[in-house]
Amino acid sequence: MAAERTGHLAKRLGLAHVFCIAAGAMISSGLFVLPGLAYARAGPAVVVAYMVAALLAATGLVSTAELATAMPRAGSDYFFITRGLGPAVGTVAGVFNWVSFSLKSAFALVGMGAFVRLFVPIDLRVTGVVLGVAFLAVNLVGVKEAARVQVTMVVGLLVLMGLYAVRGLPAMSLTRLEPFAPHGLAAVFSTAGFVFVSYGGLLKIASVAEEVRNPGRTIPGGMLLALVVVGALYAVVVTVTVGLVPGEQLAGSLTPIADGAGVAMGRAGTLTLGIAGALAFLTTANAGILTGSRYLLAMSRDGMLPGGVSRVGRRFHTPYVAILVTGVLVIVPLFVNLKILVEAASIGLILTNVLANLSVIVVRESRLQNYRPTFRSPFYPWVQIAGIVGFAFVLLEMGEEAFLISAGLALGAFALYWFYGRARVEGESALLHLVARLTARELVSGTLERELKAIIRERDAIVGDRFDQLVEKAVVLDVKEGMDAKAFFGRVADAMAERLALPVAQLRERLLERERQSSTVIGPGLAVPHVVVPGEGRFDILLARSREGICFSEAAPEVHCVFVLAGTAEERNFHLRALSAIAQVVQGPDFERRWLAARGEQALRDLVLLGERRRQD
Repeated sequence: MAAERTGHLAKRLGLAHVFCIAAGAMISSGLFVLPGLAYARAGPAVVVAYMVAALLAATGLVSTAELATAMPRAGSDYFFITRGLGPAVGTVAGVFNWVSFSLKSAFALVGMGAFVRLFVPIDLRVTGVVLGVAFLAVNLVGVKEAARVQVTMVVGLLVLMGLYAVRGLPAMSLTRLEPFAPHGLAAVFSTAGFVFVSYGGLLKIASVAEEVRNPGRTIPGGMLLALVVVGALYAVVVTVTVGLVPGEQLAGSLTPIADGAGVAMGRAGTLTLGIAGALAFLTTANAGILTGSRYLLAMSRDGMLPGGVSRVGRRFHTPYVAILVTGVLVIVPLFVNLKILVEAASIGLILTNVLANLSVIVVRESRLQNYRPTFRSPFYPWVQIAGIVGFAFVLLEMGEEAFLISAGLALGAFALYWFYGRARVEGESALLHLVARLTARELVSGTLERELKAIIRERDAIVGDRFDQLVEKAVVLDVKEGMDAKAFFGRVADAMAERLALPVAQLRERLLERERQSSTVIGPGLAVPHVVVPGEGRFDILLARSREGICFSEAAPEVHCVFVLAGTAEERNFHLRALSAIAQVVQGPDFERRWLAARGEQALRDLVLLGERRRQD
């Protein structure tokens, strides 16, 4: 059962899947229902509100992409916020995301019910429940199957929305765009917060990061493509709709795009966009269940929820308990007021973006050695600061109800941490490393660095070879003072002699003799002394650092990095392989700077273990 609870999820998602999960999650209620409700708040300037929300989403996108490529794990934004800001804040983020994505799916099912009711007189809640159960079944079968369904629906949706834009633009009445902002600028910003749920699909990618192939390229590429395509689609389609539908009709409509299609294309247009709306709501509902369940999976793995929640089925390799619980949260809110549903989902997503931006700042400033994202946010930290300030401003404009919803969710999540998870969760956060960097290093134990190392190995498919095994067990000398080569080799002999079954004096003399024959300094600040020792079946490696520098000769007065290799004669071939491995590692970007900045012996080992090189069979 333990293996079942902690099983790894299969990496089955490519760029098309990532794009379609994000795009499909955005092109739904945010486009087919919200424009009418948002128009009532901002007037024709609703299109500006969508653009402001897109700019804010972009700041969260680059931060989320950076953290997700460094830590591609299920429920990734919960995962990396926990590792960045601590388990209490991470729990709040996890609950916010789970509730937000589940409510977004419920919102999509409500919208789907409204569209079905255009053609069949049936209660929208009945439609929502039936579809919710259907998508539960799809997600229980497997993530790739759910993603394939998503790709098909998104392609069809984009084609139909393109048709609407082409037919609607010539039929627009520009007089309907005046006055452009009848309720003032403040209403535009408050509406931006209201419609921010429209961009929540971007975060959904982080939650399935563990199941993405080549996450370093696929995640940021898919997220950026989705934001650009969907942002442009929102701008064009909302503008067209405002120009087609009379303001008094649009302000009270739950089917604004279908109404616009009816004006531009008649009954056939209403039917066509009804089909597009159905596809949109279906993609969001599917993506919400797919991604929302991964937050429960991640929280259960950390001990924040009971272990049974993280069970992964043996047949389909899906987290079936988390999916079922998420399904309940998707179906129950179908009977809740629509406005509250939208605000709760938007607020949760806004606060998660704030925490993602803050996490990037904390993690970077903590200078964790094993934090190695394959995508880095441009214009750091200004993008993150701008995002935090912008999100805070939008929240302030959303009013008192927004604060009450936020406070309620936060208090509930914190209670979960305090009364259940606090005693069960172990580990460190980057925030603790940042405090330790400024005060006392004894505050950290290295568990976060070890966890990040394990994630990098899995992300980059690093399979350890013999060289890695030797480095894991190698003696590490962190020399505090400057010294000459003779004194240094004395220290090396003291550390390695017993491991090689040699007298200390004999090993020291072999090292000195090798250095007299020809210098082992192979580059600025780098030396690789290597000697053959008597006996059979022995090989050992020692790593050494000297910030002050070891004087090997007048030509090499300050050597900061030393790899010592010692092995018996029959190990000559491996000796050459080890030299090759070291050469590849030290050629990595910023190796010398990282070596001098590494915090302690294990950090020095990790630099070598995670270095880019070809592994030997």
